[in-house]
Amino acid sequence: MSTTTLPPRKKTEPVSAPPGISDRSRAERRLGWMLAGPAFAIMLLVTAYPILQAIWYSLYNYRLTDPENRSFVGLGNYGVILTDALWWQAVGVTVFITVVTVVVELILGFALALVMSKALQSLRPILRAAILIPYAVITVVSAFSWQFAFSITTGFVNKWFAWLPFIGADTDWFGERWTSLMVICLAEIWKTTPFISLLLLAGLAQVPDVLQEAAMVDGATWWQRMWKVTIPNMKAAIMVALLFRTLDAFRIFDSIFVMTNGSNGTESVSFLAYRQTISRVEIGLGSAVSVLLFLAVVLIAFVFIKGFRIDLAQARGER
Repeated sequence: MSTTTLPPRKKTEPVSAPPGISDRSRAERRLGWMLAGPAFAIMLLVTAYPILQAIWYSLYNYRLTDPENRSFVGLGNYGVILTDALWWQAVGVTVFITVVTVVVELILGFALALVMSKALQSLRPILRAAILIPYAVITVVSAFSWQFAFSITTGFVNKWFAWLPFIGADTDWFGERWTSLMVICLAEIWKTTPFISLLLLAGLAQVPDVLQEAAMVDGATWWQRMWKVTIPNMKAAIMVALLFRTLDAFRIFDSIFVMTNGSNGTESVSFLAYRQTISRVEIGLGSAVSVLLFLAVVLIAFVFIKGFRIDLAQARGER
């Protein structure tokens, strides 16, 4: 009787399920929509009408002092604005203030967050409260304070720093464009750096201590741990801080209105919209500027979100 030996069966590898959203992520998203949904709906109802009205007015040649002669011009107002040198000057000023303030605030805020994270447990509440004082000051009050400090008649900056070669008793900080922009940037940095530092402090708290200890065991220096461990693991907090602060800085209005009133080429996009709508009562042109500002803010938010590619589920190791 002959026996037939069957070839050994190949061991099949288990087929892994395609990557997808975990149950925990679905539950968190559902909870997030339940908590934020009512507020989102109310905000949408409150803001949708003004936005749609601004878009509608931007299609008309509409002057508030002569409402009877309103005429439909389509996209003509946008053509007038985009071909005007004042628009591009305002865009340049806005971008300059945004880039300078956000970069400096990110560096200073990160340094403050590191100090607060290393401070004693008993001192952390005191440090957080002290750092938040500038952010608690109303922007208009802060702007008046900085204007008073740098004023050529009532200020004390020229007296305190007269020993510097480029500062004298007759230095007029608001007499030239770049010195005016410098004071505006300093006021914004002083006020909003605490906001950045607290957001980054929350990000530092999410960095696992195990990774830091493992990097130290492997002989990584402080800089190597910072660039290879700390910053990559707080990417989400950095994105939130940059996004919120960039959007806020791009809409700057209060400080410019108080300190320079848009003179010396310090007019931002928001101030240009104000001047067209309120000062010149050009509702059509002012609405077009506001719509362009709104589109710019939406574009900035889209670029930040897509550029950072934050995936919280993947950061937790669930996908």
